Amino acid sequence: MSLTLRTISRDQHLAYIRSLPSASHMQVPAWGDVKAEWRSESLGWFDRSDRLVGVGLVLYRQLPRVKRYLAYLPEGPVIDWYAPNLEDWLKPMLDHLKKQGAFSVKMGPPVVIRRWNAAAVKAGIQSPEAKRLRDVEPTFREAKAYEVADRLRRMGWQQGEDGGAGFGDVQPRYVFQIPLRGRSLDEVMKDFNQLWRRNIKKAEKAGVQVVQGGYDDLPTWQALYEVTAERDRFRPRPLMYFQRMWRSLNAEDSDRMRLYLALHEGEPVAAATMLIVGGHVWYSYGASANHKREVRPSNAMQWRMLCDAHAMGADVYDLRGIGDSLEDTDHLFGLIQFKVGTGGEAAEYLGEWDFPLNKLLHKALDIYMSRR
Repeated sequence: MSLTLRTISRDQHLAYIRSLPSASHMQVPAWGDVKAEWRSESLGWFDRSDRLVGVGLVLYRQLPRVKRYLAYLPEGPVIDWYAPNLEDWLKPMLDHLKKQGAFSVKMGPPVVIRRWNAAAVKAGIQSPEAKRLRDVEPTFREAKAYEVADRLRRMGWQQGEDGGAGFGDVQPRYVFQIPLRGRSLDEVMKDFNQLWRRNIKKAEKAGVQVVQGGYDDLPTWQALYEVTAERDRFRPRPLMYFQRMWRSLNAEDSDRMRLYLALHEGEPVAAATMLIVGGHVWYSYGASANHKREVRPSNAMQWRMLCDAHAMGADVYDLRGIGDSLEDTDHLFGLIQFKVGTGGEAAEYLGEWDFPLNKLLHKALDIYMSRR
Protein backbone atom coordinates (compact mmCIF):
# COMPACT_ATOMS: atom_id res chain seq x y z
CA MET A 1 0.00 0.00 0.00
CA SER A 2 1.37 3.43 -0.95
CA LEU A 3 0.61 5.95 1.81
CA THR A 4 0.88 9.71 2.01
CA LEU A 5 0.56 11.85 5.11
CA ARG A 6 -0.61 15.43 5.53
CA THR A 7 -2.25 17.76 8.01
CA ILE A 8 -6.04 17.35 8.09
CA SER A 9 -8.89 19.42 9.47
CA ARG A 10 -10.50 18.75 12.84
CA ASP A 11 -13.72 17.78 11.05
CA GLN A 12 -11.90 15.15 8.95
CA HIS A 13 -10.14 13.85 12.04
CA LEU A 14 -13.35 13.62 14.10
CA ALA A 15 -15.33 11.99 11.27
CA TYR A 16 -12.69 9.26 11.00
CA ILE A 17 -12.71 8.64 14.78
CA ARG A 18 -16.51 8.37 14.67
CA SER A 19 -16.26 5.73 11.93
CA LEU A 20 -14.35 3.40 14.28
CA PRO A 21 -15.67 1.12 17.05
CA SER A 22 -13.48 3.07 19.49
CA ALA A 23 -10.25 5.03 19.87
CA SER A 24 -8.38 6.58 22.77
CA HIS A 25 -9.89 9.75 24.23
CA MET A 26 -6.39 11.19 23.87
CA GLN A 27 -6.61 10.88 20.09
CA VAL A 28 -9.76 12.94 19.51
CA PRO A 29 -9.18 16.49 18.17
CA ALA A 30 -10.56 18.14 21.32
CA TRP A 31 -7.83 16.57 23.45
CA GLY A 32 -5.49 19.11 21.90
CA ASP A 33 -7.69 21.85 23.42
CA VAL A 34 -7.54 20.15 26.82
CA LYS A 35 -3.74 20.22 26.68
CA ALA A 36 -3.60 23.99 26.18
CA GLU A 37 0.12 24.20 27.04
CA TRP A 38 0.90 22.10 23.95
CA ARG A 39 0.39 23.00 20.29
CA SER A 40 -1.70 20.38 18.52
CA GLU A 41 -1.98 19.11 14.94
CA SER A 42 -4.22 16.52 13.28
CA LEU A 43 -2.43 14.18 10.88
CA GLY A 44 -4.07 11.98 8.25
CA TRP A 45 -2.77 8.99 6.29
CA PHE A 46 -4.18 8.55 2.78
CA ASP A 47 -4.06 5.56 0.42
CA ARG A 48 -3.57 5.64 -3.37
CA SER A 49 -7.25 6.52 -3.85
CA ASP A 50 -6.78 9.51 -1.50
CA ARG A 51 -9.00 7.79 1.06
CA LEU A 52 -8.33 8.63 4.72
CA VAL A 53 -7.12 5.39 6.37
CA GLY A 54 -5.56 6.60 9.65
CA VAL A 55 -5.28 9.64 11.90
CA GLY A 56 -3.10 10.95 14.69
CA LEU A 57 -3.29 13.79 17.20
CA VAL A 58 0.18 15.24 17.74
CA LEU A 59 0.98 17.47 20.70
CA TYR A 60 4.07 19.69 20.39
CA ARG A 61 5.91 20.91 23.49
CA GLN A 62 8.61 23.54 22.90
CA LEU A 63 12.00 23.36 24.57
CA PRO A 64 12.87 26.42 26.70
CA ARG A 65 14.62 29.14 24.64
CA VAL A 66 14.94 26.88 21.58
CA LYS A 67 12.46 26.54 18.73
CA ARG A 68 12.56 22.75 18.83
CA TYR A 69 9.75 20.49 19.99
CA LEU A 70 8.94 17.19 21.60
CA ALA A 71 6.19 15.65 19.44
CA TYR A 72 3.87 13.39 21.41
CA LEU A 73 1.06 11.13 20.19
CA PRO A 74 -0.61 9.88 23.41
CA GLU A 75 -2.12 6.40 22.94
CA GLY A 76 -1.74 6.83 19.21
CA PRO A 77 -1.58 7.24 16.30
CA VAL A 78 -4.80 5.54 15.16
CA ILE A 79 -3.44 3.41 12.33
CA ASP A 80 -3.27 -0.25 11.27
CA TRP A 81 -0.62 -1.37 13.75
CA TYR A 82 -0.62 -4.92 12.43
CA ALA A 83 0.11 -3.88 8.85
CA PRO A 84 3.17 -5.74 7.50
CA ASN A 85 4.37 -2.42 6.01
CA LEU A 86 4.40 -0.58 9.35
CA GLU A 87 7.45 1.43 8.27
CA ASP A 88 5.39 2.89 5.40
CA TRP A 89 3.03 4.32 8.03
CA LEU A 90 5.62 5.65 10.48
CA LYS A 91 8.39 6.98 8.20
CA PRO A 92 6.18 9.68 6.60
CA MET A 93 5.11 10.69 10.12
CA LEU A 94 8.72 11.06 11.28
CA ASP A 95 9.63 13.04 8.14
CA HIS A 96 6.68 15.38 8.71
CA LEU A 97 7.41 15.89 12.42
CA LYS A 98 11.06 16.62 11.71
CA LYS A 99 10.00 19.35 9.26
CA GLN A 100 7.80 20.77 12.02
CA GLY A 101 10.86 21.22 14.24
CA ALA A 102 10.54 18.09 16.40
CA PHE A 103 13.77 16.84 17.97
CA SER A 104 12.14 13.72 19.44
CA VAL A 105 8.90 11.79 18.92
CA LYS A 106 7.02 9.87 21.62
CA MET A 107 4.04 7.67 20.82
CA GLY A 108 1.92 5.06 22.57
CA PRO A 109 0.73 2.28 20.26
CA PRO A 110 -2.80 1.25 21.34
CA VAL A 111 -1.82 -2.41 21.06
CA VAL A 112 -2.50 -4.94 23.84
CA ILE A 113 0.24 -7.55 24.16
CA ARG A 114 -1.02 -9.66 27.10
CA ARG A 115 -4.07 -10.05 29.36
CA TRP A 116 -4.58 -11.68 32.76
CA ASN A 117 -8.04 -12.51 34.05
CA ALA A 118 -8.92 -11.76 37.67
CA ALA A 119 -8.21 -15.33 38.81
CA ALA A 120 -4.69 -15.18 37.34
CA VAL A 121 -3.98 -11.82 39.00
CA LYS A 122 -5.24 -13.09 42.38
CA ALA A 123 -3.10 -16.22 42.06
CA GLY A 124 -0.10 -14.01 41.29
CA ILE A 125 -0.74 -11.88 44.37
CA GLN A 126 -0.84 -15.00 46.53
CA SER A 127 2.26 -16.58 44.97
CA PRO A 128 5.54 -15.82 46.78
CA GLU A 129 7.44 -16.32 43.49
CA ALA A 130 5.48 -13.67 41.56
CA LYS A 131 6.83 -10.20 42.27
CA ARG A 132 5.37 -8.50 39.21
CA LEU A 133 2.50 -9.09 36.82
CA ARG A 134 4.97 -10.14 34.11
CA ASP A 135 5.96 -13.10 36.36
CA VAL A 136 2.41 -14.51 36.06
CA GLU A 137 1.38 -16.68 33.11
CA PRO A 138 -1.06 -14.57 31.05
CA THR A 139 -4.46 -15.91 30.04
CA PHE A 140 -4.11 -14.28 26.60
CA ARG A 141 -1.14 -13.38 24.39
CA GLU A 142 -1.32 -11.40 21.15
CA ALA A 143 1.44 -12.85 18.99
CA LYS A 144 1.09 -10.05 16.44
CA ALA A 145 1.85 -7.49 19.14
CA TYR A 146 5.31 -9.00 19.65
CA GLU A 147 5.90 -8.62 15.92
CA VAL A 148 4.93 -4.94 16.16
CA ALA A 149 7.50 -4.43 18.95
CA ASP A 150 10.20 -6.15 16.87
CA ARG A 151 9.42 -3.96 13.85
CA LEU A 152 9.60 -0.80 15.96
CA ARG A 153 13.02 -1.76 17.33
CA ARG A 154 14.33 -2.48 13.84
CA MET A 155 13.15 0.97 12.74
CA GLY A 156 15.12 2.61 15.56
CA TRP A 157 12.30 3.24 18.05
CA GLN A 158 13.33 2.95 21.71
CA GLN A 159 11.60 2.01 24.97
CA GLY A 160 12.62 3.00 28.48
CA GLU A 161 14.92 0.69 30.42
CA ASP A 162 12.06 -0.84 32.42
CA GLY A 163 10.02 -1.42 29.28
CA GLY A 164 7.36 0.98 30.48
CA ALA A 165 6.30 -1.07 33.51
CA GLY A 166 3.60 0.39 35.68
CA PHE A 167 3.58 4.17 35.61
CA GLY A 168 7.08 4.61 34.19
CA ASP A 169 5.61 6.04 30.99
CA VAL A 170 3.60 9.23 30.60
CA GLN A 171 0.55 6.96 30.21
CA PRO A 172 0.24 3.68 32.16
CA ARG A 173 1.31 0.55 30.34
CA TYR A 174 -0.84 -1.68 32.56
CA VAL A 175 -4.57 -1.03 32.88
CA PHE A 176 -7.56 -2.86 34.32
CA GLN A 177 -10.66 -3.35 32.18
CA ILE A 178 -14.10 -4.93 32.56
CA PRO A 179 -15.36 -6.50 29.29
CA LEU A 180 -19.05 -5.73 28.69
CA ARG A 181 -19.77 -6.88 25.15
CA GLY A 182 -22.24 -9.77 25.09
CA ARG A 183 -22.56 -9.88 28.89
CA SER A 184 -25.56 -9.09 31.08
CA LEU A 185 -25.21 -6.96 34.21
CA ASP A 186 -25.98 -10.05 36.28
CA GLU A 187 -23.00 -11.80 34.67
CA VAL A 188 -20.80 -8.78 35.37
CA MET A 189 -21.92 -8.60 39.01
CA LYS A 190 -21.38 -12.36 39.44
CA ASP A 191 -17.67 -11.84 38.67
CA PHE A 192 -17.30 -9.22 41.42
CA ASN A 193 -15.67 -10.62 44.54
CA GLN A 194 -17.61 -10.99 47.77
CA LEU A 195 -16.20 -7.77 49.26
CA TRP A 196 -17.27 -5.66 46.26
CA ARG A 197 -20.78 -7.12 46.25
CA ARG A 198 -21.10 -6.61 50.01
CA ASN A 199 -19.89 -3.00 49.76
CA ILE A 200 -22.36 -2.19 46.96
CA LYS A 201 -25.19 -3.57 49.11
CA LYS A 202 -23.89 -1.71 52.17
CA ALA A 203 -23.92 1.60 50.24
CA GLU A 204 -27.47 0.95 49.04
CA LYS A 205 -28.66 0.09 52.57
CA ALA A 206 -26.97 3.24 53.94
CA GLY A 207 -28.89 5.38 51.45
CA VAL A 208 -25.98 6.42 49.21
CA GLN A 209 -27.30 8.06 46.05
CA VAL A 210 -25.26 8.38 42.88
CA VAL A 211 -26.22 11.19 40.51
CA GLN A 212 -24.85 12.69 37.32
CA GLY A 213 -23.48 16.18 37.78
CA GLY A 214 -22.77 18.96 35.32
CA TYR A 215 -20.31 21.76 34.67
CA ASP A 216 -21.57 23.74 37.68
CA ASP A 217 -20.73 20.80 39.96
CA LEU A 218 -17.04 20.82 39.06
CA PRO A 219 -16.10 22.96 42.13
CA THR A 220 -17.70 20.24 44.30
CA TRP A 221 -15.61 17.67 42.44
CA GLN A 222 -12.50 19.78 42.93
CA ALA A 223 -12.96 20.01 46.71
CA LEU A 224 -13.13 16.20 46.99
CA TYR A 225 -10.25 15.78 44.56
CA GLU A 226 -7.99 18.07 46.60
CA VAL A 227 -8.83 16.13 49.77
CA THR A 228 -7.85 12.95 47.92
CA ALA A 229 -4.61 14.53 46.67
CA GLU A 230 -3.57 15.49 50.19
CA ARG A 231 -4.45 12.04 51.54
CA ASP A 232 -2.65 10.14 48.76
CA ARG A 233 0.21 12.65 48.45
CA PHE A 234 0.00 13.69 44.81
CA ARG A 235 -0.17 17.12 43.17
CA PRO A 236 -3.74 17.89 42.07
CA ARG A 237 -4.65 19.50 38.78
CA PRO A 238 -6.38 22.90 39.15
CA LEU A 239 -10.13 23.37 38.75
CA MET A 240 -9.63 25.24 35.48
CA TYR A 241 -8.11 22.07 33.95
CA PHE A 242 -11.30 20.10 34.53
CA GLN A 243 -13.44 23.03 33.41
CA ARG A 244 -11.44 23.23 30.18
CA MET A 245 -11.69 19.46 29.75
CA TRP A 246 -15.48 19.61 30.16
CA ARG A 247 -15.92 22.52 27.75
CA SER A 248 -13.55 21.15 25.11
CA LEU A 249 -14.63 17.51 25.07
CA ASN A 250 -18.37 18.15 25.34
CA ALA A 251 -18.23 20.86 22.66
CA GLU A 252 -16.92 18.15 20.33
CA ASP A 253 -19.43 15.52 21.49
CA SER A 254 -22.15 16.37 24.01
CA ASP A 255 -21.64 13.09 25.91
CA ARG A 256 -17.83 12.79 25.73
CA MET A 257 -17.30 13.61 29.44
CA ARG A 258 -19.54 12.95 32.43
CA LEU A 259 -19.32 13.73 36.13
CA TYR A 260 -20.76 11.45 38.82
CA LEU A 261 -21.35 12.37 42.47
CA ALA A 262 -22.08 9.97 45.34
CA LEU A 263 -24.23 11.61 48.02
CA HIS A 264 -24.93 10.49 51.57
CA GLU A 265 -27.61 12.40 53.46
CA GLY A 266 -27.32 15.02 50.72
CA GLU A 267 -23.58 15.50 51.18
CA PRO A 268 -21.17 14.77 48.28
CA VAL A 269 -18.69 12.20 49.62
CA ALA A 270 -17.22 10.79 46.39
CA ALA A 271 -16.98 11.87 42.75
CA ALA A 272 -15.57 10.64 39.45
CA THR A 273 -15.22 11.67 35.83
CA MET A 274 -16.09 9.40 32.90
CA LEU A 275 -14.90 9.67 29.29
CA ILE A 276 -16.63 8.04 26.31
CA VAL A 277 -15.38 7.40 22.77
CA GLY A 278 -17.46 4.92 20.77
CA GLY A 279 -17.69 1.63 22.63
CA HIS A 280 -14.87 2.41 25.07
CA VAL A 281 -15.74 4.03 28.42
CA TRP A 282 -13.07 5.19 30.88
CA TYR A 283 -13.22 5.89 34.59
CA SER A 284 -10.87 8.85 34.33
CA TYR A 285 -10.39 10.59 37.69
CA GLY A 286 -11.78 9.65 41.10
CA ALA A 287 -12.05 11.41 44.46
CA SER A 288 -13.52 10.79 47.91
CA ALA A 289 -13.86 12.46 51.30
CA ASN A 290 -11.94 11.33 54.38
CA HIS A 291 -15.16 10.72 56.30
CA LYS A 292 -18.18 8.46 55.66
CA ARG A 293 -15.95 5.93 53.95
CA GLU A 294 -17.80 3.23 55.88
CA VAL A 295 -20.92 3.75 53.71
CA ARG A 296 -18.83 2.76 50.64
CA PRO A 297 -19.71 5.60 48.26
CA SER A 298 -16.90 4.76 45.82
CA ASN A 299 -18.16 1.22 45.29
CA ALA A 300 -21.70 2.51 44.70
CA MET A 301 -20.42 5.10 42.25
CA GLN A 302 -18.35 2.60 40.25
CA TRP A 303 -21.35 0.27 39.98
CA ARG A 304 -23.59 3.10 38.75
CA MET A 305 -20.99 4.16 36.17
CA LEU A 306 -20.55 0.59 35.00
CA CYS A 307 -24.33 0.14 34.71
CA ASP A 308 -24.58 3.33 32.65
CA ALA A 309 -21.72 2.17 30.41
CA HIS A 310 -23.55 -1.12 29.89
CA ALA A 311 -26.81 0.70 29.13
CA MET A 312 -25.16 2.78 26.40
CA GLY A 313 -23.89 -0.43 24.75
CA ALA A 314 -20.22 -0.05 25.67
CA ASP A 315 -17.84 -2.89 24.84
CA VAL A 316 -15.49 -2.21 27.74
CA TYR A 317 -15.41 -0.26 31.01
CA ASP A 318 -11.83 0.84 31.56
CA LEU A 319 -10.60 1.46 35.12
CA ARG A 320 -7.33 2.82 33.70
CA GLY A 321 -3.91 2.44 35.26
CA ILE A 322 -2.52 -0.10 37.67
CA GLY A 323 1.05 -0.75 38.74
CA ASP A 324 2.64 -4.07 37.80
CA SER A 325 3.91 -4.87 41.30
CA LEU A 326 2.16 -7.69 43.16
CA GLU A 327 3.90 -6.98 46.48
CA ASP A 328 1.85 -5.34 49.21
CA THR A 329 4.78 -3.11 50.15
CA ASP A 330 4.54 -1.26 46.81
CA HIS A 331 2.69 2.07 46.96
CA LEU A 332 0.59 1.16 43.90
CA PHE A 333 -0.43 -2.29 45.18
CA GLY A 334 -3.72 -0.96 46.56
CA LEU A 335 -4.81 0.02 43.03
CA ILE A 336 -4.56 -3.47 41.60
CA GLN A 337 -6.08 -4.99 44.74
CA PHE A 338 -9.09 -2.64 44.53
CA LYS A 339 -9.65 -3.10 40.80
CA VAL A 340 -9.17 -6.89 40.64
CA GLY A 341 -12.22 -7.20 42.91
CA THR A 342 -14.38 -6.20 39.94
CA GLY A 343 -13.57 -9.49 38.23
CA GLY A 344 -12.24 -7.83 35.09
CA GLU A 345 -8.83 -8.31 33.52
CA ALA A 346 -5.42 -6.67 33.59
CA ALA A 347 -4.11 -5.66 30.16
CA GLU A 348 -0.56 -4.81 29.15
CA TYR A 349 -0.05 -2.41 26.25
CA LEU A 350 3.15 -2.13 24.23
CA GLY A 351 4.05 0.97 26.23
CA GLU A 352 5.46 4.23 24.95
CA TRP A 353 8.22 4.46 22.37
CA ASP A 354 10.65 7.25 21.52
CA PHE A 355 12.38 8.13 18.28
CA PRO A 356 15.29 10.59 18.67
CA LEU A 357 15.37 12.86 15.61
CA ASN A 358 18.18 14.85 17.26
CA LYS A 359 20.12 12.52 19.56
CA LEU A 360 21.84 15.33 21.48
CA LEU A 361 18.63 17.17 22.34
CA HIS A 362 16.85 13.88 23.06
CA LYS A 363 19.59 12.90 25.53
CA ALA A 364 19.40 16.33 27.15
CA LEU A 365 15.65 15.86 27.64
CA ASP A 366 16.23 12.42 29.19
CA ILE A 367 18.72 13.92 31.67
CA TYR A 368 16.32 16.78 32.50
CA MET A 369 13.37 14.39 33.07
CA SER A 370 15.44 12.06 35.28
CA ARG A 371 16.32 14.98 37.58
CA ARG A 372 12.76 16.23 38.02
